[in-house]
Amino acid sequence: MDAFQFLRIKDIIRETPQAVSLVFEVPSVLKDNYKFKAGQYLTFKMMLNGEEIRRSYSLCSTPKSGELKVTVKEVEDGTFSTYANNKLKVGDSLEVHTPEGKFIYEPNNTSQHNYAAFAAGSGITPILSILKTALEEEPTSKFVLVYGNRTPQETIFYKELLELQANYASRLFIEFVYSQSQEDASHFGRIEKSTVNFIVKNRYKDYTFKDVFLCGPEKMIENVTDVLKENNISEENIHFELFTSNTEGSIEADLEGNTEVVVMLDDEETTFTMKKSESILDAVLNQDLDPPYSCQGGICSSCIARLTEGKAEMRKNQILTDDEVAEGLILTCQAHPTTPKVVVDFDEV
Repeated sequence: MDAFQFLRIKDIIRETPQAVSLVFEVPSVLKDNYKFKAGQYLTFKMMLNGEEIRRSYSLCSTPKSGELKVTVKEVEDGTFSTYANNKLKVGDSLEVHTPEGKFIYEPNNTSQHNYAAFAAGSGITPILSILKTALEEEPTSKFVLVYGNRTPQETIFYKELLELQANYASRLFIEFVYSQSQEDASHFGRIEKSTVNFIVKNRYKDYTFKDVFLCGPEKMIENVTDVLKENNISEENIHFELFTSNTEGSIEADLEGNTEVVVMLDDEETTFTMKKSESILDAVLNQDLDPPYSCQGGICSSCIARLTEGKAEMRKNQILTDDEVAEGLILTCQAHPTTPKVVVDFDEV
């Protein structure tokens, strides 16, 4: 089955003046294909202004809800986000890839743990799925959410979060942070070192957090991660999802010359020659092949493939673990071949 299928939009919910949630109708024959884990995302493919674009958005619904729902925040000059917020209508259809992503949470209903999450802006979308799943499926676990925005009016899911807090008063604790509005029982400013220290050293000092989930701007994720590690939270228990990245990355290897590339994709083998200065993904796309991809910026995991022969170096890698890299996995949008021949397998991932 093609990983992209046309799905009908059955509801559009205006969350804030700048954000809408899209709820998709999934035919019964496709239900199994669109099952997902809390924290995963969907990729959309469409033609806009004569150009194919692909964009990924995190699922904010829970796996057991029966809903396939994402939230799209409109950003300045954002091609798809502007279209989604202003043009899409109930009844329209979009090409939707089956769920993907490595930023996941899998509950265990016999477990009793403490979890924490730090989110900013639209970074709340996968966090909401994780948070609700934990509350619903681990009935004795607790969850602390630190959520930063400019104002309450711009806070996605504000009303829903307050309702959840009321319904799970002994298990869900929310710390709202506003950078442009001073509100009672909230923090003023941004999520920074003092905020994290207040959470782990003061207000929740008696909590041992099994896992901490981060989603928001790259700088916030880096700062929060550093402070959590300073407070003896292991890096393996800190999980993050990037929506944008300011890191360009770099290559130490010599990228002069060409490489022979053998690509395994959809059970077909294609051989061609590419410049080492190109990314493997760009070279594959230039062959009119259709590999999986979305962001092309090294912040999603759609374009992962396995290098089965030869070597490649990635400009940046904020997703794959050292063990996964050792197993031959690469982000093809960031990988440049460094040997005379490489074999890249998109099927065996």
